Amino acid sequence: MSVQRAVLDATLGIIAVEGPDLVSMREVARRARVSHQAPYHHFGDRSGIFAAVAAEGFSILASEFQEAISSGPGSARRCFEVYVGFALRHPAYFRVMFRSDLNGVKTHEATRVSADSAFGELMNLVEHTTGRPSDDHESFTWATLLWSTVHGLSTLLLDGPLQAKIPSGMTMDSVIRNVIDLMVGMVERQAELMGLAPHDIVPS
Repeated sequence: MSVQRAVLDATLGIIAVEGPDLVSMREVARRARVSHQAPYHHFGDRSGIFAAVAAEGFSILASEFQEAISSGPGSARRCFEVYVGFALRHPAYFRVMFRSDLNGVKTHEATRVSADSAFGELMNLVEHTTGRPSDDHESFTWATLLWSTVHGLSTLLLDGPLQAKIPSGMTMDSVIRNVIDLMVGMVERQAELMGLAPHDIVPS
């Protein structure tokens, strides 16, 4: 394993259990079993490590989105599932990627490119599910709606009170499935009302 990989994995481990605010260069080096100077040498400073974590997370999410969109009809449902699944499987990435004070999107080019790639796949999803060009202004509104809804669900499941509120007899998986069913149905109905021609939404 490379030093860079060891440092990133140690950072992800800290974030997953203790949160990003408790990441320190010294503790990262200790857990990665590298010299105290190694994280500085490869990443510059703490912000450089966070930027690398965010870049890697956005890259993984973009790849999973791309696979979902290209796999045939029903990509909206699969992308919603991908997003929630990513948050629950990779909480450390998720907790850094969407914090503007940590993710390095404004200061690190590689991270900005990865973030733009993930957003580009979201716009591709909108094109597939509404039939509108991905550069259309209305498509941005659709993208914002879909993103904010699925991000809100993911955040409530990961760090919010939702899990504690699930009624007896329901599971987290069933809640996710039911909410995604409702989201897809709403998108279908709204697209129909607007006279749009979705490429690949399939009935629930």
